[in-house]
Amino acid sequence: MRFDDAYSGKVFIMSQSESDDAKAIIYGMPMDWTVSFRPGSRFGPNRIREASIGLEEYSPYMDKHMEEVAYFDAGDIPLPFGNPQRSLDEIQAFVKKILDQGKYPLGLGGEHLATWPVIQAVHEKYPDMVLIHIDAHADLRVEYEGEELSHSTPVRKACNLIGPENVYSFGIRSGMREEFQYAKESGMFMARYEVAKPLREVLPKLAGRNVYVTIDIDVLDPAFAPGTGTAEAGGISSKELLEAIQLIAESDVNVIGSDLVEVAPVYDPTEQTVIAASKFVREMLLGWVK
Repeated sequence: MRFDDAYSGKVFIMSQSESDDAKAIIYGMPMDWTVSFRPGSRFGPNRIREASIGLEEYSPYMDKHMEEVAYFDAGDIPLPFGNPQRSLDEIQAFVKKILDQGKYPLGLGGEHLATWPVIQAVHEKYPDMVLIHIDAHADLRVEYEGEELSHSTPVRKACNLIGPENVYSFGIRSGMREEFQYAKESGMFMARYEVAKPLREVLPKLAGRNVYVTIDIDVLDPAFAPGTGTAEAGGISSKELLEAIQLIAESDVNVIGSDLVEVAPVYDPTEQTVIAASKFVREMLLGWVK
């Protein structure tokens, strides 16, 4: 499958015009069908692309220029509005095609449930995978008000698929008592409130492992990223998230894919959230795509 013909709209800055020799494929997951508070994250991917036009093409964090990484922006996956299961099926099939071509998938959300089918596709190719989850919320619910397909459930689903001992969550500061109890008893790793410091301690233990990284923008304090559906006070700074991305890049883990989700632009007229998100995507591309 070629990705070139699927999309002709906005693209992330310096995207190649053809996908054949790309090492990474950027794709959007414009889905917010199951959110529990404020919708709008389906508009996140394109606004991140728009904000990327203001980026410098050189990263002083990675000491790399964007021309050093071959990537192609395939645009948004066309998802059936309001149909969670069919949307998840479409995402899984799309990511499977990326992986089948030996390319690195970098997803833009969209709500966090959209990460679940990506994990399923990645696990099919890398059954020994580890999940690094950076988020304000535990996302360990079995269901939300009777709905098993909810943006509050993807990490619990991942635990059931790859084993809780292969799940590492950072920055968590919100969830039900039962979620924190599950994390404590299941054998998964959960770092509360902080990201960079516990990452620095954990990454050496994951050396040589295949790691998928999912980042929810609401791990940031609302002062840094108000444009998200379920904002949580007490979060980290943009500087700390940049440090975390760099720590992963400098570690000995093998990052096999990643996503950045839950950007909801309508709640941030200043555009600081999409500006920050586009910078994080730049760093993920330059640091994690080998």
